[in-house]
Amino acid sequence: MSSGTHHPLRTWWAQRPPAAGAAVMATGIVSVGLHLTGHEVLSRIALVLACAAWLGLAVSFVSLLLLQRTTWLAQAGTPGALTAVAATTVLGTRFSLLGTQPPAEALLALAAVLWPGLLVLVVRHWEGRMPGAVFLGCVATEGLAVLGATLAAATSTAWLAHAALVPFWLGLGLYAIAFFRFDLRQVAHGAGDHWVAGGALAISALAGSKLLAAESGMYLWNDDDHDVLHGVTVALLVLDLVWYAVLLVAEIVWPRARYDVRRWSTVFPLGMTAAATLSVAAAVDVPWLEGPGQVLLWIAVAAWLAVAAGAVASARAALRSTGAGAAGVRSTARR
Repeated sequence: MSSGTHHPLRTWWAQRPPAAGAAVMATGIVSVGLHLTGHEVLSRIALVLACAAWLGLAVSFVSLLLLQRTTWLAQAGTPGALTAVAATTVLGTRFSLLGTQPPAEALLALAAVLWPGLLVLVVRHWEGRMPGAVFLGCVATEGLAVLGATLAAATSTAWLAHAALVPFWLGLGLYAIAFFRFDLRQVAHGAGDHWVAGGALAISALAGSKLLAAESGMYLWNDDDHDVLHGVTVALLVLDLVWYAVLLVAEIVWPRARYDVRRWSTVFPLGMTAAATLSVAAAVDVPWLEGPGQVLLWIAVAAWLAVAAGAVASARAALRSTGAGAAGVRSTARR
């Protein structure tokens, strides 16, 4: 085999778009939801899968940055690039819930370093009538708030909770801006990432619930601040559930059964809505929300299994095609 020949698996992996990071986000948040409902074994299996995918995408990210700078810059300007930040914060949150704070702290630091540069690059390329990926600016920013607040509660660090308020409010501002750039026709015709319109509200509600939960044992907010945070968190969850219903009806009216990598951006909001519902139920002391939260979680798990099956089938077909193409090139080269 010549030195210029690439293994089909390596070639296929190198062609993964930045939006593939949504698979890590989806798997990570399903792990969080399973942990919140006491299914620890399943949760840890999902965490291992998420970590493996994160490491693979991290290697691709660094390789492009060091070896193919032009390609890296082109991809970094797309909304999907922000999945690198969001996926990192979701993994960090799960590690913190696992009780291992040093990895969570390291992932928070990494996400905080990546976030401003990638956000600026992405926002500079925003335009009118964009797909649901436009909301990833909000998702990545709120991810910092979720992880920061989670770590603050785990380590009793008041300043970290106060710092997490900044991305929380900034994320809401980014959502408002993104909403007016979102092409609402995507609700009927989007390939999967249109669900991020609701998922961004879900992670915002989760961030609010984590900020409220961090107050336990620490004096963080006065009564007025607490009431505002409480009200905004509940409102965000309600708006998220409204989006969930609208998008679910749209899937029934305009079915899109074919696999697309952007379907991971459907699984993530499904899992995030479940996690947000369960977390808000505990933070605002509304125990009856736990039942709906568990139902939403199993819907997310079912969606994860369906999309994972589609991803495996797509990968097998792509590897066969890549392998056949490479074999044809080698055969031609021998003539």
